[in-house]
Amino acid sequence: MALSSRLWRLLPLLRGAEQSVCQLARSWGSGGRCGTWGFRGSEVTGNTRAFKRGLLFSALSYLGFETYQVISQAAVVHATAKVEEILEQADYLYESGETEKLYQLLTQYKESEDVELLWRLARASRDIAQLCKTSEEEKKVLLYEALEYAKRALEKKGSSFAAHKWYAICISDVGDYEGIKVKIANAYVIKEHFEKAIELNPKDATSIHLMGIWCYTFAEMPWYQRRIAEVLFANPPSSTYEEALKYFHRAEEVDPNFYSKNLLLLGKTYLKLNNKKLAAFWLVKAKSYPAHTEEDKQIQTEAAQLLTGL
Repeated sequence: MALSSRLWRLLPLLRGAEQSVCQLARSWGSGGRCGTWGFRGSEVTGNTRAFKRGLLFSALSYLGFETYQVISQAAVVHATAKVEEILEQADYLYESGETEKLYQLLTQYKESEDVELLWRLARASRDIAQLCKTSEEEKKVLLYEALEYAKRALEKKGSSFAAHKWYAICISDVGDYEGIKVKIANAYVIKEHFEKAIELNPKDATSIHLMGIWCYTFAEMPWYQRRIAEVLFANPPSSTYEEALKYFHRAEEVDPNFYSKNLLLLGKTYLKLNNKKLAAFWLVKAKSYPAHTEEDKQIQTEAAQLLTGL
């Protein structure tokens, strides 16, 4: 429609230009010299056809460019609509706990450069790796695959909080295959990306929760790992249970009951701080959390065991 309207606007100009050329030819047809440039009538008359051909060629070139623009814009709109449709399907499958179907859907677009697709691919690959039926060999491949998707997402758009979050998660996951030195060194990178994700989106409870896990992990680091870290690094990463608790509570304030593991870790952190009353409060909430995923079921079991110990 846009191209047709442009064509109709252009045609009167072409007809007007053609008439002007013919008028010039007739007025200068006496053979006398005319105007500053001194054209002879015969020269103008002789070149009329060539001029019209040139004008027509220019018009067609213009229309070709206009066609290209319209088609390109339509292609972009179509591609954007298609990506949004895929994302809607992906989010529905994720919320429904359809881990394998989600992975099958997204891997069809693994060559995409869309950041929203890429970080979801990282998440889906990681979720498949976490399934009980996934072999250790397959798990390793999937975790490195997830890291590659997250890395591409981050390279594509450094202002995406989700790309920072999943890049940090995936680096943490592959740490088990990299050795203690690399794992500790990566801790600085992981913390940096979690903090960046929180900065970019302070309302994302998951990023805040993950920062809490980072603190909890280094607060309970075994003494021998701490000793290795002190040997390898002048300032090894460290944290406290109090700091971890702060992040877990902050995540809960942003989005109450958003994640069963956050409830569990609130209980476990209070246990580490010898506050059994508050530990029991949060462990009961974790045990009662509706089990939508395999992880939720595992958390229910762990919470029940910890409550029995109390």
